[in-house]
Amino acid sequence: MIQHRQPAREISRVEIASDGDETAPARRWQEEMADLVTDPEELLELLQLAPEQLPALTAASDTFQLRVPRPFLKRIRPGDPQDPLLLQVLPTGAELQPSPGFNDDPLEEANANPVPGVVHKYRGRLLLIAAGQCAVNCRYCFRRAFPYGDNHLNRSQWQQALDYIRGEPDLREVILSGGDPLVMSDKQLAWLAGELTQIPQLDTLRIHTRLPIVAPSRANDELLQWFTGSRLQPVLVLHCNHANELDDEVAAGLAKLRAAGVTLLNQSVLLRGVNDDARALAELSERLFACGVLPYYLHQLDRVQGAAHFEVEDARARDLVETIRQRLPGYLVPRLVREIPAEKSKTPL
Repeated sequence: MIQHRQPAREISRVEIASDGDETAPARRWQEEMADLVTDPEELLELLQLAPEQLPALTAASDTFQLRVPRPFLKRIRPGDPQDPLLLQVLPTGAELQPSPGFNDDPLEEANANPVPGVVHKYRGRLLLIAAGQCAVNCRYCFRRAFPYGDNHLNRSQWQQALDYIRGEPDLREVILSGGDPLVMSDKQLAWLAGELTQIPQLDTLRIHTRLPIVAPSRANDELLQWFTGSRLQPVLVLHCNHANELDDEVAAGLAKLRAAGVTLLNQSVLLRGVNDDARALAELSERLFACGVLPYYLHQLDRVQGAAHFEVEDARARDLVETIRQRLPGYLVPRLVREIPAEKSKTPL
């Protein structure tokens, strides 16, 4: 069952290993996942940031480890401590300050965990925790205290999760989540997709992922083959918070996914200092659309301990969305929502 405490380790080469016969492009993302920036001192040196930040950065990283793929790091402006991409991944002393109303399980997922690996909150769909790690540790992550290292499903637990899905006739959609499901090898994911395809009541396979954003080489041919090769409708929900995340390489990967028939949506989190600005939000929507992605949700922050410094007041959030509604066509305005424990859907604000 889901338990919340500090992750203990890194993504290992074993977890992302393939069967050894993949092409060089297919291996590239695996090599990038094995070469993440995890050392606070290296991060400061690479980005030409003040070394006096190191003690606070290290202390925060000891609680929730620094993890950044190098392709994402290249989009951060060196020497700019307020870069909106940097702020999403940089550990800070603010994370160590206890905040009333914030806790380690803000969505109370432990109460919606019928069998290991399954989070079932909403009618017709459920989350399958397919992977135990993310490619990047976003500092506002609502699962930042989740024990990914202790929650890998063995084969019998996979079967238990699949049996649960088979026994729910109202299900129509399985959502692969985590962690980030795309840190799994394509061989593993192809097996899982094949098992889900055989469950007759399912018609949609959705993946929630940040990997095509932070490491765009992940959008490879092997991914496209298993994701679009079954009867299940493929939907990919990306997590991108700022237009600067969408460089040409990311756009090329997204174009491949869209050309293969994958429905592409995006969900963002409203973050103080990162995108709590009408211009930034409008530019994000426009850049997403240019990449073939429709804005889906703009989430108010899930109140996880350590992320209070990112929170934006509801009144300001509503004003921002109203401003971009006046600037953009309706299909480019994401829905402002909050997830409330025990509610049967996202709550519009």
